[in-house]
Amino acid sequence: MGRTSDRLYLDHAATTPILPQAKAAMVAALESWSNPSSPHGDGRAARAALEDARRRIGGALGWDGPIIFTSGASEAIAIGLTRAKAKRILTSPVEHDSVLRVTPRAERLNVTTEGRIAFGRPLDEALFAVQHVNNETGVIQPLKEMDRQGTILFADCAQSAAKLPLPDADMIAISAHKFGGPPGIGALLIKDLALIHASGGQEQGYRAGTENLPAVLAMAAALEARTDWLPRAAALRARLDAAIEASGGQIVARDAPRIPTIASYRMPGVSARAQLIQFDLVGISVSAGSACSSGSLKTSHVLHAMGWDEAQAGEVIRVSFGPGTCEADMDRFIAQWTRMAARAR
Repeated sequence: MGRTSDRLYLDHAATTPILPQAKAAMVAALESWSNPSSPHGDGRAARAALEDARRRIGGALGWDGPIIFTSGASEAIAIGLTRAKAKRILTSPVEHDSVLRVTPRAERLNVTTEGRIAFGRPLDEALFAVQHVNNETGVIQPLKEMDRQGTILFADCAQSAAKLPLPDADMIAISAHKFGGPPGIGALLIKDLALIHASGGQEQGYRAGTENLPAVLAMAAALEARTDWLPRAAALRARLDAAIEASGGQIVARDAPRIPTIASYRMPGVSARAQLIQFDLVGISVSAGSACSSGSLKTSHVLHAMGWDEAQAGEVIRVSFGPGTCEADMDRFIAQWTRMAARAR
């Protein structure tokens, strides 16, 4: 189902439209697809295409280690964190729900009021799971400041892959629908397969189920087609930040390093629910925090960990950009935000 042309989509952190190159690759693969595990000629051709795509994806990301294809970042996270050969798991309270859900007994490191982890001590011999870029605030974690001695670093790069250089991590989770590939495909990048327990099945024995070859080929095409549009996004976000503050709004993690594609804003006196409804009525799509939990419209655990109280956190929405976002889109959003904020005052 397509969107009407008069709608403004500013929820790219949830999912971004599939790129034409990725769509074409997927359609072509659907015309002549076979099971990559089958021993016959068609199966061997499919296997060759799958392994070629694996090499292309590694090359596009600058990754030379093994790649395990998954259904997305959440599955990659579950595989990496539940099968890790680690005695301890550390993480933080501002991680994505998919990390918190599979690490209920992990030690949570504190974060600053801007959502950054303070690496003030060695993490010892543990697995440390952290988002490279926070999906709600856009805050970039200072992973280079880590004392890595004896630590296995697991980086959730769902929001940063294909936008920022990958961090020097032992395991990395990515999801294609965040950078112009189709939904339902992602990968666990791992420096050494010995870091996790095998489970049997496909993907070198680390993920069971027939590989989704059309989606894998589309993911490879999306990575190869990407362009550096972040400088333009940075200019748009700076313009939006200034307008929000001028209208009495508050920028979440204003002074922290943030990826240009994600920003969260508080409109004092107007609940996130009311904002979402009003923006949607005028044809503007935004979100309240993570798309994985925004259906419940619970206040953000990320904001709570950063010191925001229930009332403040309940007035925050997220705006996120894609390659096609332009100045006219900012003008339209700013005009609506300004009207809503003025009514609230």
